[in-house]
Amino acid sequence: MAKTPLTLSRHFLLLAIFSLFLLFPPSIAITVETQALLQFKKQLKDPLNSLETWKEDSKDSPCDFAGISCDSNSRRVIKISLENKSLSGEISPAIAALQSLSSLVLTSNSLTGELPPQLIKCSNLQILNLTENDLKGTIPDLSALTNLQVLDLSQNYFSGRFPDWVGNLTGLSALSLAQNEFDEGEIPENLGKLKNLTFIHLAGSSLIGEIPDSIFGLKSLQTFDFSSNKLSGIFPKAITTLRNLNKIELFSNNFTGELPAELANLTLLREFDISRNQMSGKLPAEIGNLKNLLVFQLYENYFSGEFPQGFGDMQHLAFISIYRNNFTGEFPANIGRFSLLESIDISENGFSGGFPRYLCENKKLQFLLALDNKFSGELPESYAQCKSLERFRISKNGLSGNIASGIWGLPSAKIIDFGDNGFSGGVSSEIGISTGLNQLFLQNNKFTGDLPLDLGKLTQLERLSANNNTFSGKIPSQIRNLKQLSSLHLEQNSLTGSIPPELGECIKLVDLNLASNSLTGDIPSSFAHLSSLNSLNLSRNKLSGLIPVNLCKLKLSSIDFSENQLTGIVPYDLLMMGGDQAFSGNNGLCIDQKFVNQIHSGLGVCNGSHNNKKVIENKLVLVCIIASALIIILAGLLLVSYRNFKHNESYMENDLEGGKEKDPSWKLESFHQKEFDAEEICNLEEENLIGSGSTGKVYRLDLKKSGGTVAVKQIWKGKEVKVLTSEMDILGKIRHRNILKLYACLMRGGSNFLVLEYMANGNLSQALRRQIKGGKPELDWIQRHRIAVGAAKGISYLHHDCSPAVIHRDIKSTNILLDEDYEPKIADFGIAKIAEESSKGLDSSCFAGTHGYIAPELAYSLKVSEKSDVYSFGIVLLELVTGRSPIEPDYGEERDIVYWVSTHLSSQENTIKVLDQRVSGSHEDDMIKILRIAILCTTKLPNLRPNMRDVVKMLVDADPSIFTAIAEKNQDKY
Repeated sequence: MAKTPLTLSRHFLLLAIFSLFLLFPPSIAITVETQALLQFKKQLKDPLNSLETWKEDSKDSPCDFAGISCDSNSRRVIKISLENKSLSGEISPAIAALQSLSSLVLTSNSLTGELPPQLIKCSNLQILNLTENDLKGTIPDLSALTNLQVLDLSQNYFSGRFPDWVGNLTGLSALSLAQNEFDEGEIPENLGKLKNLTFIHLAGSSLIGEIPDSIFGLKSLQTFDFSSNKLSGIFPKAITTLRNLNKIELFSNNFTGELPAELANLTLLREFDISRNQMSGKLPAEIGNLKNLLVFQLYENYFSGEFPQGFGDMQHLAFISIYRNNFTGEFPANIGRFSLLESIDISENGFSGGFPRYLCENKKLQFLLALDNKFSGELPESYAQCKSLERFRISKNGLSGNIASGIWGLPSAKIIDFGDNGFSGGVSSEIGISTGLNQLFLQNNKFTGDLPLDLGKLTQLERLSANNNTFSGKIPSQIRNLKQLSSLHLEQNSLTGSIPPELGECIKLVDLNLASNSLTGDIPSSFAHLSSLNSLNLSRNKLSGLIPVNLCKLKLSSIDFSENQLTGIVPYDLLMMGGDQAFSGNNGLCIDQKFVNQIHSGLGVCNGSHNNKKVIENKLVLVCIIASALIIILAGLLLVSYRNFKHNESYMENDLEGGKEKDPSWKLESFHQKEFDAEEICNLEEENLIGSGSTGKVYRLDLKKSGGTVAVKQIWKGKEVKVLTSEMDILGKIRHRNILKLYACLMRGGSNFLVLEYMANGNLSQALRRQIKGGKPELDWIQRHRIAVGAAKGISYLHHDCSPAVIHRDIKSTNILLDEDYEPKIADFGIAKIAEESSKGLDSSCFAGTHGYIAPELAYSLKVSEKSDVYSFGIVLLELVTGRSPIEPDYGEERDIVYWVSTHLSSQENTIKVLDQRVSGSHEDDMIKILRIAILCTTKLPNLRPNMRDVVKMLVDADPSIFTAIAEKNQDKY
């Protein structure tokens, strides 16, 4: 019987419904996956609200969740991609319910805790990428994930043995377990079973021994990275059989021997880095046939002989770094002629002959570093066209002749270093084109002529060294425009005229040396505005007149006005800073008669020629006496009224504040064994004053009885009970190498003294601003990092190992003291609080802390917490990294160092500008690691800051490589 149209339509409807059931199975599975994802979200902190769309009542949950991808047919979750979302918290085991999951990517977050072993239930997983998190513990055995193709768990804190079960994941094409904290161990032989591997990245994995032969059976490998381990043995010749390699990274290991000529067989090789090993011998000429090379680095080895000429014919070479080897002979003349060279560093070798002229032939060169070689002849004029150059450093060679005008005008240049050569002629006015210049080194040459007025256009200049030349004429007044200038060395020239007072407008000057010229006139009183000045040398000139008294405001560690024609009184404070030697050779100088008995000086005593000054002083004394009498009369009237109002209480107060002791003997409480005389402690001399803070003055005292040296803190009047209780309760009980030691407390009537460990190198703030011989900063990066670790350990001890925990509340660089070995110790617990009290809701009785270090949450709440200390310590880290103060005028009104740093994080180039250029050199990467930690510590929300235990761990992990501890032969290498 024929089917009616109605029957056909019913059949079609049933078929459609059946198809829908096939396409969309019952929603129970989807509900399970939704719940699993919501549980996953529940264990995470999401400050950016990246997971805001993850809601149970979502229209198409979970497939419309941000970062979630579903299969178009089954609607099951197949991908989770939440890269760089600032997520923290732990990965929930609930993720195991996503049985169709093929890709899990959670890179660049702050995830903590351990990796859940339940992940093995996601049997379809092909990509597992959790790089750049804070995961820890042992990596669970994931060998059951037989479909896995990409495993990337790099840059975490995984520990324990290196996971040898990885050798069972035979489907892997990419393996990265780099930068974790595995126990030292050898490379597992069974990694040789991963025949599909094209990418292996095991840098920084605590690997030791030799690379097993099985690894060289992985013929599909394209990237071979075992850098930053402790691998040893002769450089493996077998690596040359891996013909698909395009990248070899074996830097920072202990390989020895020579490079094999067979390396030339790797015709696809583009990047090669075996820097920081112990390799030697000559480079085979055949290596010059690697025509696809883009990057070639083997710095800090012991290679010798000539550099292969074949490199001059390469057309792709962009980066070459071979510094600190023993290469000799002429450098290949054609390098850069046929390639887009961007960076070259051939410093600290023995290259000779003429300077290579084609390095910037294609106008892409940014970094040219050729320091400390034996190049001779003139600098090729072709570099005048190299407008891309940012760092141009060719010091410590034998170059000579005039420098072409155009070479001075490099608009992109940050550093120009022509120092320690034999250059002659003048500095071209085209120097004014180099407006981005930070550092200009011209010292120890034969330059002549005037300093160009166009130097005033270099408004970003921080360092100018032109000493030991034959510059003449006047110092240009345009120097006033150099507001960023911190170091100016013009000594040993033939400069004449007066010192421009405009130099006093360079308020960031730390080091000023104009010695050994023919300068005349007065010392500008405007120098008193140079509040950051640490070293001032005007010796061996023809300066005359009086020494400005207002220079006493400066906190100088080095001063030299000797061998001039100065006259008049030497200000007492300056004499204390520099001693007689700083003022010798000035026949007209003398010391004030009233200081004769206080100082033993070889300078003459001033006669009565300064009567006018004495008259003025007498008038001032008279005014002071009258004012004091009025104050005393008023105070007396107030005191009488107060006595009548509250006789008994006023009597007690008068007894304390007036020092009328009820008990004539000293009360001594001792915490560490130390012999001293109580009377010796209380007889302190102002000349031994070493510091003054919010809670009292601190003096240095050399003990006569025991022969040691201590610091004595005299507590300010009115703060005795509060400060003594706090410091005694805390310092008296705790014992830690990074906490200042309290020996004893002495009390009598209204006098109170703390006897503390003496710290020979003062506080961190001072040390950061001091310089040593040659203008170098007192603290290099290695020392700064060690100080950061030590200080962090001290604070971590207070927070996590004291019971109850102690909150310091005033962490700052001036409260981090340094002993003779620069070991840091946390000091000044006068306003510290016990965390147990704070947790009960105890508000601080006052707004504690120091401007620039105070955590932002304290603007709306005075409840203290450990995270406030973490913020303050983050500011200290920023000081260590940048060399700058927490508050500076050029940050902007009501802005601080945290804001200033945040404006420089848009790119790697801008970030590098934040670093203290005096110490960065080869430590840029290490400093940026600490900068990242500082940024974490100064996060606005307290709950997003790490605790101090984590900070210590991160700082220890960022310890500079032992190779960077090798003394740099050139402090300004970079």
